[in-house]
Amino acid sequence: MNTSHLVRAIVLAAALLSLSCGVSVYREVYPTLVDGKYDSEFPYRGCSAQLEEIGESVKMVNSIAYYRTYTFGAEERIRPGAVTRELLRASEAHSVMSSSQASGTATVITSDNRRVVLLTCAHVVGFPDTIISFHIGIDHRSTGFIHTISFKEKQTNYVAVFPEGGELDILAMDREVDVALLGKTFDAEPFPRPRVFMYPAGKARDLEWGTFVYLFGYPTGHKMVTKAIVSSPNKDKRGAFLVDAVFTPGFSGGIALAIRDGVPNFELVGIVKLVSGRSSFILAPPADDAMPDYDPLVPYTGDVYVQKRTEIEYGIVQAVPVEAVLEFIDAHRSDLASRGYAVTFAQPSKTSQ
Repeated sequence: MNTSHLVRAIVLAAALLSLSCGVSVYREVYPTLVDGKYDSEFPYRGCSAQLEEIGESVKMVNSIAYYRTYTFGAEERIRPGAVTRELLRASEAHSVMSSSQASGTATVITSDNRRVVLLTCAHVVGFPDTIISFHIGIDHRSTGFIHTISFKEKQTNYVAVFPEGGELDILAMDREVDVALLGKTFDAEPFPRPRVFMYPAGKARDLEWGTFVYLFGYPTGHKMVTKAIVSSPNKDKRGAFLVDAVFTPGFSGGIALAIRDGVPNFELVGIVKLVSGRSSFILAPPADDAMPDYDPLVPYTGDVYVQKRTEIEYGIVQAVPVEAVLEFIDAHRSDLASRGYAVTFAQPSKTSQ
């Protein structure tokens, strides 16, 4: 064999060896794993179409509560049990109206004829009926005498893209679990009908350290999907867990989806609710955008106010496990049925039984 033929043979053998190794490596890195467990690796195939479909069922929900506030002087020594209708009528001329608002994420889980039901977190829509502040004594402790008392007069919850104003009623709510169901019976069947989340409820108890999940939500009003990794699975008897997502206001109520044996086998494993944070009190000038910037080289001599500052610990997000969501729905199923609302999820796959 001459030199040129020998070189060609060596090159061909190297190419075949490289191709063989390439196939072997591909199979090792991207195995088709069917073990009945939730996946802990990034999906090995595309699932954009499924994610887009799921995103159509996820909506931004807004809530506004309107309060009338009454103010009492320290010398009046009014305790909560002493507040009567007569006392409020006498003080009504000096009362003021105010509002509080919140935005979050809700997912359509039922759309049947003219009725729609959405799942979200209770703290997104759970404004208190009464808010009380107390006078502080010279010992810097509460005196127990009312300074202000606010009563909620009206609350509006709405999804802007829904017809007929998009207003929703609170069908059921549990502040402790932090879950709520919102619903609406439209005057006419909406067209197009709201897209429903069509994947099954899974088991948060099956999550493990490092399980991969997708999260859907509306941070600062923008629909987004992001990925996260599960930590501290089974934090409680229901299966609460943490994820490492970058959580911003508006994401509360967003769904967390795990994948069992490859896409598109998505399962609902919970809804994200809270991000960890640390609060502190600082002294600051009045919050007035019209005031000029302060020169740090010139001593400030104006009014000083106490402000509460919360520093978010990004990357530590708590989730309500799907088991708690299902228990909540079951506890209210009879009442919901009596009002015409039937709440069900798709059946889980056989591997999740």
